[in-house]
Amino acid sequence: MTIYRARPVPAPALKELRSVDDAGRPAVPLTDEEGGAPLRCCLRRSTPGERIALVSYAPLRRWAAGTGADPGPYDEQGPVFIHAEECAGPQEGDGHPFANTHRTVRRYSADGRILGGELVAAPDDEAFRNAFDDPSVALVHVRAVEYGCFLYEVTRA
Repeated sequence: MTIYRARPVPAPALKELRSVDDAGRPAVPLTDEEGGAPLRCCLRRSTPGERIALVSYAPLRRWAAGTGADPGPYDEQGPVFIHAEECAGPQEGDGHPFANTHRTVRRYSADGRILGGELVAAPDDEAFRNAFDDPSVALVHVRAVEYGCFLYEVTRA
């Protein structure tokens, strides 16, 4: 049985993003007064009073740098919330993060090209099984529908 794991922004990338983001801008920490921001470092929503930062992140570019792929025009960067300081990362739990609403499951090939996407009612093992049924799929991004923002990546475990 294949297990599909949600992967947060990797720790080395988080360390860099907390200093300078992928758009070359310094991180600007703030106190989250309302809570509810989807944190990509620990894959949960923020709580009121937490120190967070909104930074620009290029997930496919960073993945490609580690695999030798060249995403070409599919290289994109966008806003993600992270804790302003190092956190414990994701906690083991049931289900997949940020699964309370519709999401887009976007598929990528080993060379970093988009192979398509699917709107799902909630990200779950069935959605990931459908995506990875295509043997040319190397990586999946789960994205928010309303803004298209990257939430997390999924790989075969």
